[in-house]
Amino acid sequence: MEDNLNIRQILEWYVTAGVDETFGEVPFGLEAPKPKVVEPPKPMLTTRAEDSTKPRAATTDLAQATISACKNARDICSEVSSLDELKRLVESFDGCALKLTANKTVFGGGNPNSKVMLIGEAPGADEDRIGLPFVGRSGHLLDKMLQAVGMDRNSCYITNVLPWRPPGNRTPTDGEIAVCLPFLKRQIELIEPDVIVVLGGSAANALLDNEEPISRLRGKWLEYKTPKGKIIPVLASFHPAYLLRNTAQKAKAWVDLLRMKQKLMQ
Repeated sequence: MEDNLNIRQILEWYVTAGVDETFGEVPFGLEAPKPKVVEPPKPMLTTRAEDSTKPRAATTDLAQATISACKNARDICSEVSSLDELKRLVESFDGCALKLTANKTVFGGGNPNSKVMLIGEAPGADEDRIGLPFVGRSGHLLDKMLQAVGMDRNSCYITNVLPWRPPGNRTPTDGEIAVCLPFLKRQIELIEPDVIVVLGGSAANALLDNEEPISRLRGKWLEYKTPKGKIIPVLASFHPAYLLRNTAQKAKAWVDLLRMKQKLMQ
C-alpha cells in the first residue's frame, strides 16, 4: 500500500479484502500518531558557592559559642595579675556549661611560691563537694606519694585543667577543655614553676596539645612553652585514680617523682 493513499481508499481496500468488523475503537492504521514527548533538559549540578540557594553556615551554634567563650576566657586572663584575682574571675565566669552542674568551683591549692606544679584533669565528687583539688581517695594517695619523696602539699602547687567537675566524672569534651585551658595557662604564668608534673593522659594531652597515650608519655621529660617564651620541663605520670585501680603501676609513679625531685636539684 502506498503512503499517499487517503482514508476513503483505505476503507475500500479493507471491504475488498473481506474485513467487515474491528476489535478496537480505532481501526488499525487510522490512529493518529502520538506527539513526541520532549523531556526538558536536566539542571546541571554545581558546587559553586554563588549558585547555592542557601549558603552553608561556617560553624554550628555550639562551635560558635565555644569560640566566643574561649575568647572571653583569654580576655579575662590577660587582665589579671594575681592568683586571688584570677580565682575570683574564674568563680564568676559563666562561659562553661560544666559550672551549671557543679556544686563548687575548684581552683588550685597549695603553695603558690612553689617550684613544682602538679596538674590533674578535673575535680571528682569529693573535690566538687569541698571545693579543693585532690581531697578524695586520689588526693590521699597523692599525699602518700609526695611524702615518699620528702614533699607535701606545702611544697607544691596543685590544680586541674578544669575547675568544674564533669557530670558523673565523665571525660570532658574538647570544647570544655578549650574554654578552661586559658585559666590553667594563666596559673602557670603567675606561679612560674621550675617543673610541671601532669597526672594522667588527659591532663598531659590538654596541656601539651597532643594525643599520645600516657603509656608513651610517662617517664619522659617534655616541654611547655609559656606565652612569654619560657620553657618549663614537664614530666607526665599516672593519675592517682588510675593507681588505685592498678596498684602494680605505683612503682613507676614513684620513680617518676624521684626523677622530678632530681630535676629540681640540678
